[in-house]
Amino acid sequence: MSNDTKQNVFEDAAFNIETSAPDGPKFADELRQRYDAALPDDLPVITELISKYLIMRKRDRGDLVQALDEGTSFLLDGTQWESVQDWFWFSDVKDRVDTFALAWVLGAWRVEETGEIVKLEAEK
Repeated sequence: MSNDTKQNVFEDAAFNIETSAPDGPKFADELRQRYDAALPDDLPVITELISKYLIMRKRDRGDLVQALDEGTSFLLDGTQWESVQDWFWFSDVKDRVDTFALAWVLGAWRVEETGEIVKLEAEK
């Protein structure tokens, strides 16, 4: 087993392209830029309802603690808060809270039902 990261392997490949191909340096630089801008391979996966909830809470400029607060009550596309709460607090609670928190921090996730990747744009 090696201690190489994916980034280490990528950098080795880019270096080899730079040194062996005529347009290698330009191509390797473009690859580095694309790699830096790319989303992680292992995005968190959340349900469509929770995706809508996360988007709504982010747009309201709420914070993660508020988003996880079980005392909050509101309507979300006609779905009562209890459905959101059920997702968090019933079965594999820690995994779901961790998954939600990771999606919150990354600002990107995959919707379970559709496979769609949602990426929130950073506020300016």
